Amino acid sequence: MRLSLRNPLLTPGQIAASPSQRRGLPAELESDMRAYGCHLVQAAGTVLRLPQPVMASAQVLLQRFYYVAALQDFPLLATVLGALFLACKVEESPQTIRNIINVLDIVVKRDRGLPEIVTDGYDTEYYGMKNDMVIAELQILRRLGFNVQVELPYGLLVNYLRSLELTDQQRVPQLAWNYLNDLLRTPVYLCFQPETIACGAIYLAAHECRVCLPTSPPWWSLFDANGEDVVMVAKATRAFYLRALPRVMPLTDDELQMQLAGTLDRHIEAARIAMHSKARGDDDEAGGEAAGKRDSRPATGHGSVDEVLKRASPAPKRGSAGARSPSPDRSRRSRRLPAAGSG
Repeated sequence: MRLSLRNPLLTPGQIAASPSQRRGLPAELESDMRAYGCHLVQAAGTVLRLPQPVMASAQVLLQRFYYVAALQDFPLLATVLGALFLACKVEESPQTIRNIINVLDIVVKRDRGLPEIVTDGYDTEYYGMKNDMVIAELQILRRLGFNVQVELPYGLLVNYLRSLELTDQQRVPQLAWNYLNDLLRTPVYLCFQPETIACGAIYLAAHECRVCLPTSPPWWSLFDANGEDVVMVAKATRAFYLRALPRVMPLTDDELQMQLAGTLDRHIEAARIAMHSKARGDDDEAGGEAAGKRDSRPATGHGSVDEVLKRASPAPKRGSAGARSPSPDRSRRSRRLPAAGSG
């Protein structure tokens, strides 16, 4: 990466071939795994009631990491844990290791249709995930050279919308905000600086809503953005919505090998059947037994995300950039984007 006082950007060589691709991982699979890892960060962060800048920083760190390290060497689940834990520290919104692990585990199980059983804080699975999280955090710091500050475009977007007198529009501000959130699942934040990304989001949102913006001189020149780069960001946003993200992606080394062999779906289905059967058996057994003495350990059997949060420490206050709304419909096919000089 090219280091600067601002966000580090990818070099042409890194864009052409990531470490994972050089190790033989198909580019499409790598892209899907990156996007799914960012989805897990966003979903877990939403449940934990983290401010949007925390979730955005974690996703950018995850994307940066996999341009200096390979998915074959560092499993996706561990990196998601480490990136989210590190971003909470960097953005000063601390969360306990236990909360992050339990919530992310529930999110994964929900995506896979597995019983949402909270991981016992005393079993080997929990300690394994905790160990993976700590190691992943250290690896992210080491391989990024401790350059983990992330400059985000949310504040710039708000200022630009005010300057262009677009804050009174019903759809443009919300669409542009959604685009910034969804672009986190792509390499865009690693290829362009925040002002260009903010302008690209406004450009596409205004185009979708048929709102005319100044062209002489071009409005983006006011914000030190290049017209060609702005259009590239808009096209990358459009391309993102043309692909559906799979709900099941390999999260560990073993699952990655299964994915490459074409057996991961069967493995997940077998695990789903086995866990549902075990859960039903446990419920039947519990219903037939009299209430006994309670274990001195915290109750972590069958539970939900809400139950996890009830045992959690108070959540940090939401930042000013924390408001979110559902993303635009991916299935929508939009009109052709105009050239950079045509508004």
